[in-house]
Amino acid sequence: MPVAYVVVTVITIAVNAGMAVADFARAEFVLANSAEVGLPQSWLPTLATLKVAGAVGLAVGLLGVRVIGIAAAVGLVLFFVGAMAAHFRARVFHNIAFPGTYLALAIASLGLVIAQ
Repeated sequence: MPVAYVVVTVITIAVNAGMAVADFARAEFVLANSAEVGLPQSWLPTLATLKVAGAVGLAVGLLGVRVIGIAAAVGLVLFFVGAMAAHFRARVFHNIAFPGTYLALAIASLGLVIAQ
C-alpha cells in the first residue's frame, strides 16, 4: 500500500470526522458559515452524518474493501462540490479555501484509491 495513499486518506478521514463533530456540536463557526451560505441549520445533522459516512467508508477502503473506499471518496467529492456551489451561489468567498481544501483532499483520496 503506497504511503501517499495512506497519508492522504488518513488526513481526509481526520478532517471530515473533525468537521462532522463540529457540525453535530453546532460549533459557532459552523452556524455562522451555514447562515452566510443560506444553509438551514436543520440540515447540519444530515450533512455531518454524510461526512462521517465518508470518513468511515475511506477507512474501510484502507482496510482492504476498495469498492467501499471508492464509493466513499466519490461521495465526498460530490459533497464538497455541493459545498463549493453553495459558497459560489451565496458569493461567500472569504472562507472558500476550507471547502476547497476538503474537495482537493477528497479528489486526491479518490485518485489514489482508484490507482490501487
